[in-house]
Amino acid sequence: MKNYFDKYFDEVAVGLKNTKVTDRVGRQIIMDTSLDILAEKANKTKENQQGLLFFCGNGASATMAEHSSHDWFQNAKVNTYTCSETAHITAISNDISFEHVFSYRIERAFGSHDILLAISSSGNSPNIIQAVNTAKNKNGFVVTMTGKDEDNEARKLGDLNFYVPLKTYGLVESAHSILLHMALDYYLDKYMGGRH
Repeated sequence: MKNYFDKYFDEVAVGLKNTKVTDRVGRQIIMDTSLDILAEKANKTKENQQGLLFFCGNGASATMAEHSSHDWFQNAKVNTYTCSETAHITAISNDISFEHVFSYRIERAFGSHDILLAISSSGNSPNIIQAVNTAKNKNGFVVTMTGKDEDNEARKLGDLNFYVPLKTYGLVESAHSILLHMALDYYLDKYMGGRH
């Protein structure tokens, strides 16, 4: 257990440094370019006052989705949505299925001018895959954020796919939190006069 902090920190740092971003056909995109693409899409959504930035995730990823949704809404002034309300999750899970907790609302409220940011450490959660496919079928812009297995399902589906090459939930979730803050800070620096 000697130097545990240094080793843990280094593992997250190396994972972040080696994060890969791909497009819908698997072509690799430079990280700064991907942040710019996401920022431009979010800004277009904001300027048009027509679109929403949807967030979804399970467990720790659900809390990151809610946190990111709030931060983009308050700080970036982008209209956002999350499907993590207790009443919604329990009602849809009970009445329909847990696989549809995100896609049910996306099917009803998501449009071609919207963005979905789906967070999944494994990239294989059935409700995340269902949400991504539903958003794609509605011609929206889809961003996935995954880790663990390199060939996870969600990583193959988005217009932008952020993949962190780390193998445990804690490490992947730590890296995802940084990437989510980075994406918002990039937007604030580019469009809002800087972060705060």
